[in-house]
Amino acid sequence: MDGERLLKCDLFGEVLLRERETGPEIVRNAAAARWWLRWLARYLLRREAEALAALDGLAGVPQLMRHDRDTLVRSYLAGKPLHQAGAVDPDWFKAAARLLRRLHRADVCHNDLAKEPNLLVLDDGSPALIDFQLAWRSPRRGRMFRIAAREDIRHLLKHKRTYCAGRLTTRERDILANPSPVSRAWIGLTKPVYLFVTRRLLGWADREGAADRGARK
Repeated sequence: MDGERLLKCDLFGEVLLRERETGPEIVRNAAAARWWLRWLARYLLRREAEALAALDGLAGVPQLMRHDRDTLVRSYLAGKPLHQAGAVDPDWFKAAARLLRRLHRADVCHNDLAKEPNLLVLDDGSPALIDFQLAWRSPRRGRMFRIAAREDIRHLLKHKRTYCAGRLTTRERDILANPSPVSRAWIGLTKPVYLFVTRRLLGWADREGAADRGARK
């Protein structure tokens, strides 16, 4: 019997887990977004659909099943978010780095790996990446793409530093110590304004899971 469970509801709509006879699937509903942000929710939905289509067949990312203007349906990946998975095997980070390189070779940057809930430890222990709303596909692979790809890597390494800092290589420590100029500008200029608008004015926190991590540590 079909059924639905709400997983997430924010300014940009709803994310549902839909149980079907053929198996579970994840549904993003942009029609549930605030009316004044619906245009943006639809734009982000199109970006996600484009990125997932480019990653078709790649293990460790959701598979695009269907989409229209307001709805995107993707495959369900069974596992736990990184911040809920408990002790993380250092080899998981090696596998996650390989997965990230495959993403980039497919001309896709994730652009949202600062959030731990977007990284999964699947039931078989392998890594997965979800929530491609902010993903960017760029077949030209220009300078901005390369900067964004490096930031993907740096955010993954920040999580590795949290869970197994002793396994960081010299090169990885160098990447962590040298954010891109774009990232420095974001941290120094844009991020304070972003946090004020989203958290103080809108009451929206997009770093879900951070409190769980802090409590565990």
